Amino acid sequence: MVGIPAIDLRLAGERPEESARLQDACERLGCFRVSGHGVPAALQAEMKAAVRALFDLPDEAKRRNADIIAGSGYVAPSPANPLYEAFGLLDAAAPADVDAFCARLDAPPRVRETVKSYAEAMHELIVDVAGKVAASLGLEGHPFQDWPCQFRMNRYNYTQDTVGSSGVQIHTDSGFLTVLQEDDCVGGLEAWSNGRLHTVKHRVQCVAAVPRISIAMFLLAPKDDRVCAPEAFVDEQHPRRFKPFNYDDYRKLRLSTGERAGEALARMAA
Repeated sequence: MVGIPAIDLRLAGERPEESARLQDACERLGCFRVSGHGVPAALQAEMKAAVRALFDLPDEAKRRNADIIAGSGYVAPSPANPLYEAFGLLDAAAPADVDAFCARLDAPPRVRETVKSYAEAMHELIVDVAGKVAASLGLEGHPFQDWPCQFRMNRYNYTQDTVGSSGVQIHTDSGFLTVLQEDDCVGGLEAWSNGRLHTVKHRVQCVAAVPRISIAMFLLAPKDDRVCAPEAFVDEQHPRRFKPFNYDDYRKLRLSTGERAGEALARMAA
């Protein structure tokens, strides 16, 4: 097994060797652990407690977390992923959307404040990580601050009978970048980089008979919805591998075909 590197964000923007380690992790593995991120441990713990409280809501309340774009709302257990359920919030970078998410669920005041504080902290973090990834590749000035973010809160309903089974099927994430609390997995959308970044396949395995909570922030795509590799990544030696496409069309394709482990992206080949 290849060891997953730990990247100190405080150093990635200051020391060339740390920036080079970040670039290598993105290109070779597609994931790395983050330290020096500035999100307080107390806030992380409070958010886990808030998520557990939301999952304790009645099914009727959970289903009020409706889709804003395809697949962005509540996900109930299904034949493909019978142990998995999740809430979704789009756009977590917009305070009004965070308020609307909490209001639809009638979340208690303490839960609302925790979700708002955590969403703000995680948005700052994912923008910081994205900027440092771009800088490690020689790209500057990309407005990640304006990109929409999806917030997903996951619960895996494990029991003794399910130990050893898969909590969620093998997949890649559909957005450019994911910051995940608990699973420590960060993946990138390959089309954005013309093949420079590795989009890692991953799944969740049941290893203990206890419910498992994870919390993910996804930096999705440019604000105008248009995904296209930067010209700096395209030349005679590196021809364009993917035709420009609309992110929402790609997301709908993944959902309609069930191709979530890189197959749908292959359809976008130039």
